[in-house]
Amino acid sequence: MNPMVTWQYAVISLHLAICVLLAIYGIHRYSLVYLYYKYQKNTPKKTGRFDELPIVTIQLPMFNEQYVARRIIESTCRIDYPRDRLEIQVLDDSTDDTIEIARAACDEMRAAGHPVVLMHRDNREGYKAGALEAGLKVAKGEYIVIFDADFVPPKNILHDLVDYFVDPKVGMVQARWEHINRSQSMLTEAQAILLDGHFVIEHGARNRSGRFMSFNGTAGAWRKSCIADAGGWQHDTLTEDLDLSYRAQMKGWKFVFLPSVTSPAELPPEMNGFKSQQHRWAKGGAQTCRKLLPRILRSRLPWRIKVEAFFHLTSGVSYFLILMLTLLLFPALHAKVTLFAGHRAIQVAIDFSLVLLATFSASTFYVASQREQFRTWADSIKYLPFLMSVGVGISLNNARAAFEGFFGGQSEFVRTPKFGVRDAKDVRWRSKNGWQGIDKKTLQSLLELGMSFYMAACIWYTVTMRLWVGLFFMSLFAAGYFYVAVLSLAARFQSSARDDAALVVPAAGEDV
Repeated sequence: MNPMVTWQYAVISLHLAICVLLAIYGIHRYSLVYLYYKYQKNTPKKTGRFDELPIVTIQLPMFNEQYVARRIIESTCRIDYPRDRLEIQVLDDSTDDTIEIARAACDEMRAAGHPVVLMHRDNREGYKAGALEAGLKVAKGEYIVIFDADFVPPKNILHDLVDYFVDPKVGMVQARWEHINRSQSMLTEAQAILLDGHFVIEHGARNRSGRFMSFNGTAGAWRKSCIADAGGWQHDTLTEDLDLSYRAQMKGWKFVFLPSVTSPAELPPEMNGFKSQQHRWAKGGAQTCRKLLPRILRSRLPWRIKVEAFFHLTSGVSYFLILMLTLLLFPALHAKVTLFAGHRAIQVAIDFSLVLLATFSASTFYVASQREQFRTWADSIKYLPFLMSVGVGISLNNARAAFEGFFGGQSEFVRTPKFGVRDAKDVRWRSKNGWQGIDKKTLQSLLELGMSFYMAACIWYTVTMRLWVGLFFMSLFAAGYFYVAVLSLAARFQSSARDDAALVVPAAGEDV
């Protein structure tokens, strides 16, 4: 056979294999939607109430959170719970002005009668997991509730959570996240829909059907003895919450997800903060996969739990697949034109079926989450093309993170920048300072920009050859890479920072 023809068949075969793998992950998303509705009646129910409210310790881990430190401390102190049954630990690892802000806020709250203690570490050993473990060693509570610094816990949240622990098998109860600045921009709206899909459909389907779910690091409560039984907080991954969740459920502990109990939080309002958060989650998920998946597959757990754990923990593989699909697109298009010019109908049928499985599954997944949460999909469906576009645009960022997680070593826990926004109209952060120089993140953004130009070339070739199937999705790919690259590069020219003169911190008792 002609070597050129052999090469073209090889390219098409590899491209088809990638599409099939993506379709398999797409089918998994369809299965989550199916499970969500199949087990819709399996909603969590309280088995009783505590005759006497238990002692609860609320942990507030923070690192250099000068714009939100006071807000989280004050809002936590406004939670409705008997003060003699409550302990609030401010776990501060900060190296900047947050130390003094947190200390002053704690002093004021203690003077007002609130049970607040400040624990400051001079090192970041173990990062967030290390801070939580240090606080746990001296915690008075039988139950541990955790809020990250960008959250604003509602007053009644402890009463909504603790009674589920009357069931002695329950080890963790997770509330759903809401979003303070959901409609601040197209980017925050897309992030909100992504998180809604994760909480409403993923958590709902897994928890209702008896599969393993994960604690999300914040806005949830743990039984202290469950943490200890599962081996405690460990810091060999960047997602200590996912790691502990699987270890606890493998020990037989039951998790509860409460979609109707919510706590609002701030979404990253700028691209580099969003990419940093996604990088940490993707890398930490891959690290947890490498650490625990072999143990799960060797265990005697039911097959349905093993299958779901496999798809959950290997989800970072999809970013590799999207990236490879993008890079192979032009040679695959050219090979199809050369080899299958007379069989266009077969080519169209195959391409269209794979698009349905691999791409439309995401639409179904997120439309279902918006329908369940807001009882309508009309307001959110208009964001779906943009949502898919951004998902592709960050594939290089997340593929690099997943590769580091699967094959790399340990790395520093990089916090997501928080600016203390109070609502969707609050834009009291802006960029200042000048060009920050060339670094790995800048090079990555330049590669993302190059990917957008490459996709534009694919679109040109597709139009020239009249290969209309997939043209819309290629356009989404090009727009996604371009959007992510441009916003990232713009932020690199001017490092994101809050205007200190505009900083307004809610006074004690003021609702946010």
